[in-house]
Amino acid sequence: MPPRAILILVSLSVLLHAYVGLRLLPPMAAGAAGTVAAVLLLAVSALLVPGGLLASRMKKLRWPDQLAWAGMVAMGFFSSLLVLTVIRDVTLLILAIVGGAGPYFARGSALAVPVLALGVTLAGLVNARRVAKVVEVEVPIAGLPDAFKGYSIAQISDVHVGPTIKRGYMNAIVTKVNALRPDAIAITGDLVDGSVERLRLHTAPLARLSAPDGTFFVTGNHEYYSGASQWIAELRRLGVTVLNNEHVVRERDGSALLIAGVTDFTAHHFDPSQRSDPRAAIAGAPPNVKARVLLAHQPRSAPDAAAAGFDLQLSGHTHGGQFYPWNLFVPLQQPYTAGLDQAGTMWIYTSRGTGYWGPPKRFGAPSEITLIRLVPA
Repeated sequence: MPPRAILILVSLSVLLHAYVGLRLLPPMAAGAAGTVAAVLLLAVSALLVPGGLLASRMKKLRWPDQLAWAGMVAMGFFSSLLVLTVIRDVTLLILAIVGGAGPYFARGSALAVPVLALGVTLAGLVNARRVAKVVEVEVPIAGLPDAFKGYSIAQISDVHVGPTIKRGYMNAIVTKVNALRPDAIAITGDLVDGSVERLRLHTAPLARLSAPDGTFFVTGNHEYYSGASQWIAELRRLGVTVLNNEHVVRERDGSALLIAGVTDFTAHHFDPSQRSDPRAAIAGAPPNVKARVLLAHQPRSAPDAAAAGFDLQLSGHTHGGQFYPWNLFVPLQQPYTAGLDQAGTMWIYTSRGTGYWGPPKRFGAPSEITLIRLVPA
């Protein structure tokens, strides 16, 4: 990251922490010692938050993972602290207008903000670090042949192996997916946050994934931040089929199921030759194909996928918002946030993700391993 960008990041962190301090500390009336302690904690947090984001880039740092952990936890706590401070300020403004705000409420609400932020952060940490629960979803497909009734696809998405998600976390996911005994396995992008060199050991458990019809992967935007071509080669080495605007066909009793994949919706910004193209992914499909499934990292691929003739799109990217209130902002960028929806005549399932990005925190948007079953419409 350029020095100017780092300076902006640190400055923004300091300013936001200063805002929280100025709005909460005076009404708390915690005394000189309490105020000094609170200021010191805010100062440490103001440096930890950008430090956690930059830890993996500091090659000479002795304990990058420890700094990343501290910084990410601090980011999760401060995110809630900031949001609750803003909510408190809006509430005080409304009460001032109607003449109902008093000093006791001002002090009580100031004390409540960090307590609530800490509670949400601890609950979010527990939710983020547990192995994702299995969510079973039935998707009705018109004209589904008898041979493919109940066909199952285990989907994992947005694991984000990196600073705080390591081999043990990945191992637990693989074990749980294999226990489902799916017909196929889909990894819908944002698997990693870092280079192959740094994370090869931690993604190695993917070689244990097992399904009769194969394990398939499509790139997410974070693969392009982390060296997409190297990761594509590494996943193929691990026995995973990477679908870059292409498809495979699986036949049973004369009928066929098509599983296709596209590169990330933004891939062309990193490599013009990698532009996402659902039409190319389905091109050349044999006439006996009766069900068409597309793996596409971002829900934004849905309109083009529906127009290309797919019956179902499996996506991720959104994390379901990961923790409140960021889930409220997902619709500003993506047409679908989580769960099963329809895009025209096509179904789309958007996973809330199997891991997490940034803060080890999930609140109101639990992680998931999804078991998709195809059933007749």
